[in-house]
Amino acid sequence: MVSTAKSRAIIIITLCCLLLFAVIAIGLGSVRIAVPDILSTLFTTSGEAKYHTIIFDIRLPRVLLALIIGANIAISGALLQAVMGNPLADPGLTGVTAGAAACVLVIMLVYPEYTYLVPIAAFIGGVIAAFIVYLLAWRRTGITPITIILSGVAVNALCGGIVGFLSIIYSDRLPSAVQWLNGSLAAKGNGALLMIYPYALVGWILSIFAIRKANIIRLGDQVAINLGENVTRIRIVLSLLAVFLAAISVAAIGMIGFVGLIVPHMARILVGSDYKYMLPMSMLLGALVLLLADTGGRTLFAPLDIPAGILMAVIGGPYFLYLMRRRAF
Repeated sequence: MVSTAKSRAIIIITLCCLLLFAVIAIGLGSVRIAVPDILSTLFTTSGEAKYHTIIFDIRLPRVLLALIIGANIAISGALLQAVMGNPLADPGLTGVTAGAAACVLVIMLVYPEYTYLVPIAAFIGGVIAAFIVYLLAWRRTGITPITIILSGVAVNALCGGIVGFLSIIYSDRLPSAVQWLNGSLAAKGNGALLMIYPYALVGWILSIFAIRKANIIRLGDQVAINLGENVTRIRIVLSLLAVFLAAISVAAIGMIGFVGLIVPHMARILVGSDYKYMLPMSMLLGALVLLLADTGGRTLFAPLDIPAGILMAVIGGPYFLYLMRRRAF
């Protein structure tokens, strides 16, 4: 049990680290920009003009996008883990990400003239995938870690088949979607940022109101019923919110795996299981983890720009196996 004072201190320290690294990340790249120059460009009119375009048109939107999407996916994973009573649940393993990606790819490759429908298509795809996973995993005794994983594998395979089929049929249009499929923030500018931030803001506000329900549902169905709560309604509402946050992230930059699994685990270790602290901690850590992955991908292997989704898969896969090995669920 982590004390309230310690939880608050950890959250404040994490927020400070996040802000510090965000500034550092803006300065890293083919043109190195010192921190004083970044701050003067951001907050005053005395900054050098040559840095203005680099910061405001390229790096700042990319950094903000990484922060928003990392927070979205982490919150989504934390809510799914509460709903399913399963610490292995995350948007990737439960098929939500794959379902959203399959629907988005249909729009991008088959109906490119309807690109403005991508966020809606992602949400619909995520909802359908989550519903199928619930349907396959549900037993009279509830949802167990193994049934949710097996169901998620099945839905992921199905959606992967759809993506593969579309990739072959529309191979001439695929190059434009390759970076998106790998979860890349490259070339994502103010347009993507302006597209996602209103949705993310709505999702974050709704998540704050969901904290009490998440705390109740994680205690188990019987406790929730004894408290007079409608368990089914809570599950549906929290699931839709989790799918919404994951889907808008997929619509913006593609498939990012394991953030929703790793980050809630880390948050739970640091501040405990109370969602009053665990959810904001997950939000900050998710933003930090994805920002680290994206910054590492574009700087460690420069001039190559490795998509953040690939780095997260390389890091998240072994961590998932570690959790399975330790039976930490």
